[in-house]
Amino acid sequence: MNLSVNVAGDNFGVKFSSEKIHRLAWMESSIIPEVIYPTNMKKPSPVKATKALTSVGMKVAAAKSSFSQSTAKGVSSKCKVKKFDFRDLEWTEKISECPVYHPSKMGFKDPLIYLQKIAPEASKYGICKIVSPILASVPASVVLKKEIRNFKFETNIQPLRLAKWNMNEKASFFRSGRKYTYNDFERKARKVSARRLSNSSCNPPAYMEKVFWHEMVNGQKGTVEYGVNVDGSAFSCDPNDQLGKSKWNLKHLSRLPNSILRLVERVIPGITDPMLYIGMLFGMFAWHVEDHYLYSINYHHSGAPKTWYGIPSDAALQFERVVHDNVYSQDILSANGEDGAFELLQEKTTMFPPSILLQHNVPVYKAVQMPGEFVVTFPRAYHAGFSHGFNCGEAVNFATGDWFPLGALASQRYALLRKTPLIPYEELLCNEAMFLINSLKKENSGTLSADLTSQRSVKVPFVRLIGLHKQALQHLKVSSTSSHAQETQVCGHCKRDCYLAYIMCTCCYSDPICLFHDIDLLNCSCGEKCTIFLREDISAMEDAAQKFEQEEEILLELQKETKFGHDMFLKSILKQNAVYQYAVFDILPLS
Repeated sequence: MNLSVNVAGDNFGVKFSSEKIHRLAWMESSIIPEVIYPTNMKKPSPVKATKALTSVGMKVAAAKSSFSQSTAKGVSSKCKVKKFDFRDLEWTEKISECPVYHPSKMGFKDPLIYLQKIAPEASKYGICKIVSPILASVPASVVLKKEIRNFKFETNIQPLRLAKWNMNEKASFFRSGRKYTYNDFERKARKVSARRLSNSSCNPPAYMEKVFWHEMVNGQKGTVEYGVNVDGSAFSCDPNDQLGKSKWNLKHLSRLPNSILRLVERVIPGITDPMLYIGMLFGMFAWHVEDHYLYSINYHHSGAPKTWYGIPSDAALQFERVVHDNVYSQDILSANGEDGAFELLQEKTTMFPPSILLQHNVPVYKAVQMPGEFVVTFPRAYHAGFSHGFNCGEAVNFATGDWFPLGALASQRYALLRKTPLIPYEELLCNEAMFLINSLKKENSGTLSADLTSQRSVKVPFVRLIGLHKQALQHLKVSSTSSHAQETQVCGHCKRDCYLAYIMCTCCYSDPICLFHDIDLLNCSCGEKCTIFLREDISAMEDAAQKFEQEEEILLELQKETKFGHDMFLKSILKQNAVYQYAVFDILPLS
């Protein structure tokens, strides 16, 4: 069943129409479409999707049949396409599309405020599209040729086939290609498109999706080149460029007032600062989840469309289980279960058809991203996709207050797998919590902009973090405390970031150790006592946590988490028989 959804009076500025209208409008006029909403709804059903949409004031009406393969073939007599046997690719028509939002210029002013408004609905799909009401007046090609001196980038060579994922064959996207100027790569990419598919720009996205997976399933030695993680930005510095000077310029997004990453002092390419992605036909980004389960936002500057697939956050473990059982051979996994799959997926080289997920009832949604559109992936949402031809996109991570609970899970998982963190989770959480408590004291200052949901998402993980450290310290025999501020340290054993406290033997250990290891790791062979270093402001943080915990809503949330065993890290400690078995330490000041 195909749905046409009209929105009246919606303060989010969302507009939808049928997929057929959307596709034909793009092919006939090459202008940015206004709109869309899911077609061919099967997982979840049209009834469930309709119910979700009407909750934000949408009127639903039936529409004509979906944009079929036969329709695609008849779009233009000028488009000559190769004939493929697509009978095994009918599953592509069963994937529902994610929602697309079309904000007004007024609603478009602040990206983080706008995203907080749509997140309760959009996050259920893992990904969403936002059509910009403002267009760049300086094209990306001009920015990369004139505003950035001597711009060149190196490509990665990607195999255009499915890997077997056993000891004899793993996919690798890390073989370097050659260096290109923007013009040189564009010329090559257009030649590749012309050679593989005649008039590929005329082919509808549904057809291109089938061709891509046909190539992947039947491919042998074919390759494509993709400019991945290229330093730079294609947003213009021209003061007359409306998009470039807006807050949606990805060069500035991570430093906005409501952004958690504003607290990260150093530059981390791709996380705090955007990177470019310059693709050609069937250049792909493999299945992955963002580092630390962060949000990501991708802007399509120019060129051919991209097809995206997304998995909702609450299906992440189910996704990893299916990949573990049905994609990877067990002999290449370094850990059991979902953690083993997670480690390999983090390499960003695993590409497989979503049909595997559909067969195991994992919810999958897709989007076709056109120039002038943003795609947002939500925390812990796995995603993948491919390009329909030459294009230029740009992406960066970000986080708002509602990210902290999932950030906590990522931090705990990194520690279990001894994976070095890229951002200091504990430090970000503590600093945001102290900013919140100070803002709450200034009732009439107008400085508190976070909504109640974001506040709760900061308070609950903060109270839990302080509680964990207090529990650990209670098992220590302490005579006195004195401390000074110091930046985050990294545990030499599990790589966990240590902001509140850490342990170090100045005689035996060159690296600090976090508070969550058993006695064998903490005993000193030299016989000297270990030293516990505490932050000087830990008492103020404990007071803040106590105030938060007195709120009825926060207390109920903490009790609920305790009842259902929410804390993965504590469960892992119990499993390892390492529950706070400490030797005797002296607590000394940080130096």
